[in-house]
Amino acid sequence: MSANPWMSPTICIGASSSSSIGERETASSAAATSTAASRSDSDTSRAAASAAHRVARAAAEGIIDVARSTQVGLRTYNDSDHGFEILTSPWVHRHGIDAAMEIVRDRAGDAPVYVSFDIDGLDPAFAPGTGTPVAGGLSSNTVLQILRGLKGIDIVGMDIVEVAPSYDHAEVTALAAATLATELLYLQVERP
Repeated sequence: MSANPWMSPTICIGASSSSSIGERETASSAAATSTAASRSDSDTSRAAASAAHRVARAAAEGIIDVARSTQVGLRTYNDSDHGFEILTSPWVHRHGIDAAMEIVRDRAGDAPVYVSFDIDGLDPAFAPGTGTPVAGGLSSNTVLQILRGLKGIDIVGMDIVEVAPSYDHAEVTALAAATLATELLYLQVERP
């Protein structure tokens, strides 16, 4: 059990800029992505930095038990992984949902878990309405399978962030977010 009784493992899906390369990805792909990220628009970089800051700050303040937490579906990187296990989007594409869920479940164990879903974890083809779209993300089907793979985990809270209605033509992102929220509520009802 964690020293802080309020500290919880967190499963972050998306959160595209909050962490660096994890042990599940290669340094060469991190360098290539870092170079591409350094050329990004400054407004996008500021938005990504604020999302990164939220997760990094929670970890630094001991709110998140990073030793038991996992970030899934990241595509951009910072200088530190802040202690999280990182399963990048390319890693999930290569190794599959079952391998990702095995890692997530092993790390979370039987602790109460908070799930944070950053909508930009979805590829922009499935969620264009976000302030930080990055190509190469997860499909909506992949994310639904990941969420369904959390069945049996003691989920005590959840959120969906980064939906930007002003960029959401045809309400594609809103539909994705609503569907994911419904799945998260189903998990809440079925918690142990």
